[in-house]
Amino acid sequence: MGLIEVPTLETERLRLRPFHTSDTDEYAALHEDPEVMRYVGGTWDRGRSSRHLAFLVGHWQLWGSGMWAVEHRETGAFVGKIGFSEPEGWPGCELAWYLARRYWSLGYATEGARAALDYGFTTLKRDRIISQIEPGNLASILVAERLSMSLQGRCSILIREHLVYGIDRESYALQPAEFERIRTDNLLAQI
Repeated sequence: MGLIEVPTLETERLRLRPFHTSDTDEYAALHEDPEVMRYVGGTWDRGRSSRHLAFLVGHWQLWGSGMWAVEHRETGAFVGKIGFSEPEGWPGCELAWYLARRYWSLGYATEGARAALDYGFTTLKRDRIISQIEPGNLASILVAERLSMSLQGRCSILIREHLVYGIDRESYALQPAEFERIRTDNLLAQI
């Protein structure tokens, strides 16, 4: 099996790119913030963050999809991570987002997740994409709704209850021009 080259996606303000070793400090800081980790099981130490970073890189190599490091296009600052998780036994192709607190409420989660969602349907050819969100995480619920995902049920992952938001390929295809603009931008960036 050859190594998969992780694509880079660009939006108006963000770049979704492969993770690099140089992201380790910012990645660890992201997971040490109790507010960022409030709805995902609590903070992690640097060692756990480092191991998880290796998991994210390996996810692309084993399953052909995964998370991107998100950086601000203008400044190059590390914003967080957005992308897919679907290891064996997972309830579906999950789109998730985690941003450093200083980048909350700026529309970055929706902007980056929208580009990833487009990639999931057009390039990865997924039939359905879900997001698992803890019931109290209103900010993530709003992002899912902005992506036209709808509440489709509940599940228990890692002993925690989650709401399952989702959208299928057919519903996605009916989305407004914003998705078409992102699709065009991403295709041009790959040329």
